[in-house]
Amino acid sequence: MDTFRKELRLAVLIDADNVSYSHIKEMLEEIAKSGTPTIKRIYADWTKPNANGWKTVLLENAITPIQQYSYTTGKNSSDSALIIDAMDILYSEKVEGFCIVSSDSDFTRLAMRLREAGMKVIGIGEKKTPTPFITACDKFIYVEILKQDAPAPPVKATRGKAAAAVVKEEAAPLKGPDDKLTRLLTKSAADLADDSGWTFLGDLGNFIVKKRTDFDPRNYGFPKLLPLIKSTERFEIDERETGKGNTRHIYIRVK
Repeated sequence: MDTFRKELRLAVLIDADNVSYSHIKEMLEEIAKSGTPTIKRIYADWTKPNANGWKTVLLENAITPIQQYSYTTGKNSSDSALIIDAMDILYSEKVEGFCIVSSDSDFTRLAMRLREAGMKVIGIGEKKTPTPFITACDKFIYVEILKQDAPAPPVKATRGKAAAAVVKEEAAPLKGPDDKLTRLLTKSAADLADDSGWTFLGDLGNFIVKKRTDFDPRNYGFPKLLPLIKSTERFEIDERETGKGNTRHIYIRVK
């Protein structure tokens, strides 16, 4: 289902004003599935007290902090610095793709411009991210599904049931499979099907991401696409031998 080449060189640009440092490690691990982060920069006004928690995270993950002072109260000062750096990196021709970590719609035009230049653009942000920024990326990943993959923090007994409820809420999937998702899967499979009605699962995954850049089986509580497909009970499954060890190609057909 991965749309990107493993050797893709990526520039990872993080808007610290719009993301928490608590899951940076999970974000970088997710980014590594799509390519190699050769440039890692994070933007914020590091003179502010709320930036103190980032120091250890930046050292552990070799992320370069970029200082951007807040010239106007209430305005995110990191946006312009990140955009300028992105364009400088684009023209340096050192990477083939970008990962923009933010939930801010101000980066919508940047994502569109980078794609116009032939760059692959991955977005990472919270579920609240505005739709224009999501659709401007080749692929968009919600922070919430990365939280599900991360180990749950220990809950002290003194915090009681309320704390346990918070942890349980964070671990829950964003939503389960519904009729809208089933229609998306069945129509997409039908669009790609050969004369006998069979569709290669890998092609289906890539095709759906082109239709909906934020599609990810983990959004529905499934680690991979195949278990999600099976849960709908709308498809026949055919695992075909490739003649290369234990490798099999999976094909599906709408019942």
